[in-house]
Amino acid sequence: MFSGLKKDIAAVRQRDPAARGTLEILLLYSGLHAIMWHRPAYWLYQHHCFFLARLLSQTARFFTGIEIHPGAKIGRGVFIDHGAGVVIGETAEVGNGCTIYQGVTLGGTGKHKGKRHPTLEEDVLVGSGAKILGPFTVHRGAKVAANAVVLESLPADSTAVGVPARVVRVGGKKVANSELDQVHIPDPVSQELCKLIIKMEQLQKRIEQLEGQLAE
Repeated sequence: MFSGLKKDIAAVRQRDPAARGTLEILLLYSGLHAIMWHRPAYWLYQHHCFFLARLLSQTARFFTGIEIHPGAKIGRGVFIDHGAGVVIGETAEVGNGCTIYQGVTLGGTGKHKGKRHPTLEEDVLVGSGAKILGPFTVHRGAKVAANAVVLESLPADSTAVGVPARVVRVGGKKVANSELDQVHIPDPVSQELCKLIIKMEQLQKRIEQLEGQLAE
């Protein structure tokens, strides 16, 4: 346990130039505290003490602002910088040496059981506000830009940006046809209005069916 804690503290010292010493990191870094609380919560979860595991994780969320489901697998040397608003889902896996900034979501899609959250291999960096959604793998050394929304697997040593995210670099080299179109992008307001119209039409048809049944 203590050797693992040393690795987590060393990760902070290596990747945060503002860190001034081990004691400061141990006492004042909420990202480290969240991981420290997660270790026993994960142990309890693995031993089917689900209520106690969730109680511990929610307590950690209250004090740190970071929500890590007790079922998530967190490797060693993981650095959650700042950390506010970070959410890591039940079946998510975070490999050794990963760096996660504030506002990141490792989330699922749908309500099906089983693996539904992403897997981050070693040394992945996820920028602030990024969302990685779904049961796929972000391979070793990949970088996800701030506010990107990743919906599919990323290759090793790649850089992904945008909504939805697309790979613009692999191994430090620019990918062909990776220019982002900043003009011809979907209008999110129009998309939501279309969804509402479709929903209203469905509800109208349902009302007509029910009225017909009542009349009969």
